[in-house]
Order: sequence, then C-alpha cells, then structure tokens
Amino acid sequence: MEIMLRAAKGRLNLSGIFPPIPTPFRSDECIAYEKLASNIEKWKTIPFAGFVVQGSNGEYPLLEPQERVDLVLKVREYLGCDRLIIAGSSCESTRATVKMTQKMAEAGADAALVLAPHYYKSNMTVPTMEKFFKTVADQSPVPVILYNMPANTGIDMGPDIVTSLAHHPNIIGLKDSGGDITKMARIVKKTEELDFQVLAGSAGFLLPSLLVGCVGGILGLANILGREVCQMLQCYHQGAVEEALVLHKKFLEPNAVVTRELGVPAMKKACEFAGLYGGPCRTPLLPLSEEQVNRVKNAFQKSCYFLEQ
Repeated sequence: MEIMLRAAKGRLNLSGIFPPIPTPFRSDECIAYEKLASNIEKWKTIPFAGFVVQGSNGEYPLLEPQERVDLVLKVREYLGCDRLIIAGSSCESTRATVKMTQKMAEAGADAALVLAPHYYKSNMTVPTMEKFFKTVADQSPVPVILYNMPANTGIDMGPDIVTSLAHHPNIIGLKDSGGDITKMARIVKKTEELDFQVLAGSAGFLLPSLLVGCVGGILGLANILGREVCQMLQCYHQGAVEEALVLHKKFLEPNAVVTRELGVPAMKKACEFAGLYGGPCRTPLLPLSEEQVNRVKNAFQKSCYFLEQ
C-alpha cells in the first residue's frame, strides 16, 4: 500500500477523496472516542484515499492542544497504516504551528494541513506568509499542504504566493476552499512542473476543479455521502463525465446546507441521518433549531438522498 500512497517522485500522492472528519463529543463536551472508533469502522468501507483530522469540521479551534494530538493518535490506532492521515496543525504563531506539526507527525500523521495565521490579518503580507509557511515546512518531519480558507480567515492566497511556496521541497499541495475555479486552474498551470497537487475544498466545485487539473478533494460532504462522492470521482476518471455531472448536481443543495449555510452543527446532524454518530458540537457552537434540522433533512431528500434518523 505504501507504493500506492506515494507519487512517482517519492512524494505523497494526494489523489482521491479525503473527508475532514468531525470530532464527536458527549453531552458534557468530552471527546467520545468510542463513537469516533465506530464512525471510522463505517468510513473504512468507503474507498477514501485518507482522512483529515482537525480540519475545520473537526472544530480544532475549540480543542485543547493535547486533545488535537490525541485525536490523531486515536485515528491512526483505529485506522491502521493503509490510508493517509492529514492533520490540521494550524496555530496563530509560527512557533506554536511548528510544535503542533511536529507532534502531529509523531502521533502518526502523514502530512500537515496549515492555514495562514489570520488574527492579525492586516499584517499578513505576502513576505510574512511566505516566511511563516517556509519556516513551518523547514521544520516539519512530514510534508505540508497549504490550506486556503478565505471564508474563515479573511485571507485569500493568490496564485503567485502559492506558486512561490510550491517550490519548497516540503510543501506538496494546496487545499483551496475559496471556490474560484479560474484561480485554481492558474495554480495548477503554474505548478505543473513542480510535483505539486491541488485539492478542491468543497463538493460544490469538485467536478469543475477536476476538469482544470485538481487531483481530488477534502470535502465535508464526504463524511455523509462518501460512497457517492467517490463514485463521482470514479466516473470522471473513467471518462463518464455526464454521469459525474448528474451526481455533481445532486450534491449542490446538501453540500451548501452543511457547509456554507449551517456549518458544523448541520454536518453532525446529517451524519446522524446517515447512520453515523454526530452528537453535539463544543460550545460556543449551538445545536440546530427544529426548523434548521428540517432544512438539512429536506436538502438531502430533495436530492434523492433519503437519510433516515
């Protein structure tokens, strides 16, 4: 399996679908590791390339540093060694991000997913961000994947800075959640000689991103409709683009509800409809109202995904 996980030049192969898994909590907001184990057993039956632990859907800003590391340890224990683990190691300071990245690697992560620091966003100039990412990559025992999430950070990393960072030997890819297909196409074009891979950050634009050269996606919707998302990717690779388009259109409404509109609480509720453990979020995130729960259910049912609670 090791050969399959690595690209021709020895770099990690990021092709495929990666769900950014939610962190399960009990009613007292402690992590429910037994529920995590049962969810992973179900996800293991789906042909995912790997899993993202402590992405945005993992509620990582609401966790203590040791909890973040422990989650990677547990996922590696439950998953075994035949699939990739990409760990979100973002912190605000360079120092903290380096330390977290190193701990994630020790815990079993194959790669680190790193956002630009954004609390002081007005100071995040191109030189500042380049210095940050290069320092993290220099000191990381595992490859680094850039994470562009402008909706949450207020920072949209453009093609020039991404291309510059792509020359670093330990920066191997980008997850882009901005949804600007033209920009993603430019990044793919500018980095095509660099063994650098681009992943879509949402099922809402997965198919268009594949058409411009992206290799897969880190997709919140894959937590719920993982088999269907993988089927769409397979259709695309087999040249059945019309079939892929049919699936793509069916993803649009459910994906919008559990990502852009209602976020992590809706993601967890949809997991419950799909037979997984969702459970509560950690506060300050609140549970959905009854009206919002119905919106989630209706979004899936209208797309012919009849999820039962």
